[in-house]
Amino acid sequence: MWKKGKKRTDEEAAGGDSDGAPPSKKLAKGDSEEDGIVVCELSKNRRVSVRSWQGKIVVDIREFYVKDGKTLPGKKGISLSMDQWKILREHIDDINEAVGENA
Repeated sequence: MWKKGKKRTDEEAAGGDSDGAPPSKKLAKGDSEEDGIVVCELSKNRRVSVRSWQGKIVVDIREFYVKDGKTLPGKKGISLSMDQWKILREHIDDINEAVGENA
């Protein structure tokens, strides 16, 4: 909760967080769904894409919605930096094993 009189940092006001993820509700200026390469569609409204955000390449797993005929990114999703993507990729066998054990 925000305390009365407490100033938010520029990062907090923009909606970003400390791991470099983009703001959840708004697109950065000039950003659009066409700026990235859609790698796959997980479902009707979920996509995996690779795009540039603030000059860095990110793997974006995000839900989309349609408004006024335009498909827009929703607030639900995650943008992984290249370091985070490499860690996830290195652990994919462990993840598959855990999924198999819990299925």
